[in-house]
Amino acid sequence: MCRTSIYEARNNFSALVKAAEEGEVVELTRYDKPVAVIMSYEEYEKRNLKKEDWLGKWREEYADVLDDKGFDITPSRECPDYSKDPWA
Repeated sequence: MCRTSIYEARNNFSALVKAAEEGEVVELTRYDKPVAVIMSYEEYEKRNLKKEDWLGKWREEYADVLDDKGFDITPSRECPDYSKDPWA
């Protein structure tokens, strides 16, 4: 992983994009704190697929328990009924 300041990145942006295209992840910093990352689109897609993949696997695993009905919303006696107009 390459680490550089935003100021330096502004002056060397083309080189940093080329490094990202070659598989290097570039970390951009402001006052020595990481604030952004430059990576290839291919790497970005791989990481996004991994995030979506775990959820899909989880849904398949628990398909028999899950239903698409959602939550049963039953008004409580303790909560006011906002559907009625108090001034009517």
